[in-house]
Amino acid sequence: MGTTIQTVRLAALPASFSSSQFFYRLLSKALTFPFISRHNYAHKSPFPLLARALSVPAVQTIDTTDNKVVKPQPQWKASIDFKWLRDNKEAVSANIINRSSNANLELVLQLYEKMLNVQKEVERLRGERNVVANKMKGKLEPSERQKLIEEGKNLKEGLVTLEEDLLKLTDELQLEAQCIPNMTHPDVPIGGEDSSKIRKMVGSQRVFSFPLKDHLQLGKELDIFDFDAAAEVSGSKFYYLKNEAVMLEMALINWTLCEVMKRGFTPLTTPEIVRSSVVEKCGFQPRAANTQVYSIDGSDQCLIGTAEIPVGGIHMDSILAESLLPLKYAAFSHCFRTEAGAAGTATKGLYRVHQFSKVEMFILCRPEESDSYHKELIQIEEDLFSSLGLHYKTLDMATGDLGAPAYRKFDVEAWMPGLGRYGEISSASNCTDYQSRRLGIRYRPSEQSSSNPKKGKGNLAPTQFIHTLNATACAIPRMIICILENYQQEDGSVIIPQPLRPFMGGLELIASKSR
Repeated sequence: MGTTIQTVRLAALPASFSSSQFFYRLLSKALTFPFISRHNYAHKSPFPLLARALSVPAVQTIDTTDNKVVKPQPQWKASIDFKWLRDNKEAVSANIINRSSNANLELVLQLYEKMLNVQKEVERLRGERNVVANKMKGKLEPSERQKLIEEGKNLKEGLVTLEEDLLKLTDELQLEAQCIPNMTHPDVPIGGEDSSKIRKMVGSQRVFSFPLKDHLQLGKELDIFDFDAAAEVSGSKFYYLKNEAVMLEMALINWTLCEVMKRGFTPLTTPEIVRSSVVEKCGFQPRAANTQVYSIDGSDQCLIGTAEIPVGGIHMDSILAESLLPLKYAAFSHCFRTEAGAAGTATKGLYRVHQFSKVEMFILCRPEESDSYHKELIQIEEDLFSSLGLHYKTLDMATGDLGAPAYRKFDVEAWMPGLGRYGEISSASNCTDYQSRRLGIRYRPSEQSSSNPKKGKGNLAPTQFIHTLNATACAIPRMIICILENYQQEDGSVIIPQPLRPFMGGLELIASKSR
């Protein structure tokens, strides 16, 4: 028989477009990467490792023509410090309010106290059961033995009931506690998006001596993308790239990767379908209302909205050697987002689409280093955008605009003259230990750096949760918008920024095909 082809149907929104996919040889020399075993990372790669990227996951609903029954996965558990939440109740409560979160701290603390009480009762009954069992080992009168048998039976039944209650309580506690957002950096402005503060303004708006065109008009006239055909094939918010736009996407990907590799980042391509639990552990909600995530019906899998998710999962449930840190990754992937609730002129053209290519930076580091690596990430972003001659501003985003995992987030907004406004082209987030507590990523401090007198097994320093950071190196569609609109010429052509020309075969100009 021939190959069986499984079809996939997007239930809630139109399906996927096809954008350029791969990146060419980054170096003339072949790169080799040593194998790193899971759970125990003893040897550091001689090839420097890299950082992170933007964060918003993507997934909604997909049907598969497969009769296979998928069993629900067991509830995963985050290593949440409930005692710390209880001891810092006022600060946590204020943080929930400042971030406009719907988390219920009171319920979490009530469930925690209830769980502690049930745990104590379980331990008491287990102790009594052990006492009865020890008594049964000696010589006993038949009547006394029978009495102990009945007592043991009653204890066992009571214990079974309590243990079931404890499991239910633990699951309920986890579900509620996982809604609590990360704490917030003290310098983050409090309020909605309008309260965000400008950290830096670079360049100025270009003055044009001719009527401006937006990227949609430029793209149509230059014959470099097609939204109409994509709408027929896939639905709204999809597109075909054509001709020089394909080369431009490839150039942006390869140029970005080469630049960040110079900064010590390891290049990756990632899976673009991941388990729903990994999406959740990274701080996103694939099954929530207005989710950005496309979920695959009949499975526990989702399409990724950012490479942050599969990269975050690489070292899941592992203990890293301190000598390996920091780990820096630059991941190329396609990203898929439902864009639920998005509408209006701010979403037209390439600005807000269901599928796009992106290079994401991701860093795993020691807790005391995450603030400095956050500054390094935003500096890398600023250097990249300055190299392309863009006019942009960097913002310290307010509490109301932070996703649940972010401790602090910097956004970069570039001027898009055809659209007549600034548009977000990247973000950089420090997630501290929010994701690592869910993903189970720890490191073991070396003896020299450990000031903790407590020792783990074999006199080793106790493990600690690492900090994770992510940042967008290049979100392709929005970079194409910036280049087309800022570098347009009066005759309708578009100049290619100097850094990209070697990656486009020396092409300097995108001109009309009729010329």
